[in-house]
Amino acid sequence: MRVVTVAGPPSVGKTSVILKTAATLAASGTRIGIVKFDALSSSDAARYEGAGLPVVVGLSGSVCPDHFFISNIDDCLQWGAAAGLDTLVVESAGLCNRCAPHIAGVLAVCVVDNLSGIHTPRKIGPMLKLADVVVVTKGDIVSQAEREVFAYNVALANPRAAILFFNGITGQGAFELSHYFGEAPEVESLEGRRLRFPMPSAVCPYCIGETAIGREHQRGNVRKMDFKVPA
Repeated sequence: MRVVTVAGPPSVGKTSVILKTAATLAASGTRIGIVKFDALSSSDAARYEGAGLPVVVGLSGSVCPDHFFISNIDDCLQWGAAAGLDTLVVESAGLCNRCAPHIAGVLAVCVVDNLSGIHTPRKIGPMLKLADVVVVTKGDIVSQAEREVFAYNVALANPRAAILFFNGITGQGAFELSHYFGEAPEVESLEGRRLRFPMPSAVCPYCIGETAIGREHQRGNVRKMDFKVPA
């Protein structure tokens, strides 16, 4: 199964990007499922279900969403395998520019929007700087010059990433992004894999530098998700 993590600040259009790209892949027969992480509530499950996509939602509550993410990500993979998915897309909560649960050996996508300001790419941490693909949305609302400067600053922040412009309404850019999704590495398990960057210091083991995935590494303030395999 191929796995893709999609991160980005709030309201940049992550869900629309995923929906349009999933529709392109589904048209070729790829079975796609979604895991949506959020903090207190999310209505995105209805959008995914309306598109015919299996989805599970994890709400972190009082726990840091990215720590909740990494404490549950391997279980998400097992859910995807049990559901018979070809591709599992994991959407992060999008609350912190510093945190980004990108995983070594897993395709990492960062979504940002042109309306956030031309200097925003320089202000985003590992979420953008360690991504494989940076998707830029809402470019139709700004000038060509602003789009070019924004893309230039993305390239300065992450010279290795592919940069794609995406229209979440029309789906322009979905075909290009679906190519990257389709070429994502296949993953059987995330047990023992590493985050690309440690999370900030706080109270749980991941907060103080732990990067190994798996139950044996989860101590202290950890919450687990409940899963229901779709029919």
